[in-house]
Amino acid sequence: MFHMQLLDAVFLVAVIMFSAVIHELMHGVAANKLGDPTARLMGRLTLNPIVHLDMFGSIILPIILTLTNSPLLFGWAKPVPYNPYNLRPGRFSEAIVAGAGPASNLAIALLGGVIIRTGILTSEQSDVVFLIVVVNVMLFLFNLIPIPPLDGSKVLPALLPRSLSIGYDQWRIRMEGNPFMGMGTVLIIILLLGSSFGTLVYGIAGAIAGI
Repeated sequence: MFHMQLLDAVFLVAVIMFSAVIHELMHGVAANKLGDPTARLMGRLTLNPIVHLDMFGSIILPIILTLTNSPLLFGWAKPVPYNPYNLRPGRFSEAIVAGAGPASNLAIALLGGVIIRTGILTSEQSDVVFLIVVVNVMLFLFNLIPIPPLDGSKVLPALLPRSLSIGYDQWRIRMEGNPFMGMGTVLIIILLLGSSFGTLVYGIAGAIAGI
């Protein structure tokens, strides 16, 4: 039994690693396209997982979540660095860079859903692809929570009216100065709403995959 759980954990780590690498890579690609070469110059525009791995977020946490049968399956890779002052001027530039990561997870989930809906997979293969859909839906939603250091905190200001955006940016900058407070707040929200969040994720993943 433990052996099967360990195999499940290893597979989950591989799925999250792949999904998180794509997520971070797309941040760097978007920044590079908008004029900031920081990620490219630091060698982060690559699919090589070694340069993106975060020991806790990419390996330890996913294993713990799997072995404890957590309804939440997520993780993260090392953030891709970028300099917002190098980006092409415009209100949406930083939001595009931030949103590129979650958008890549949504794209992976949609692609997985299309593959499942074709009916060409066996039942076991569909289960594997569905897990990929679930993980990427979860990463998509989780990263759009508008609390620093998550991507949603940089997407939301571009969507708010200017008067609200200024106040939110000031709050965001203060929170970014204390990343433990921001991440602690996110973890508390996840713990309090974990079951509901998991239900939402599986509901969206099921709708995407048609199951």
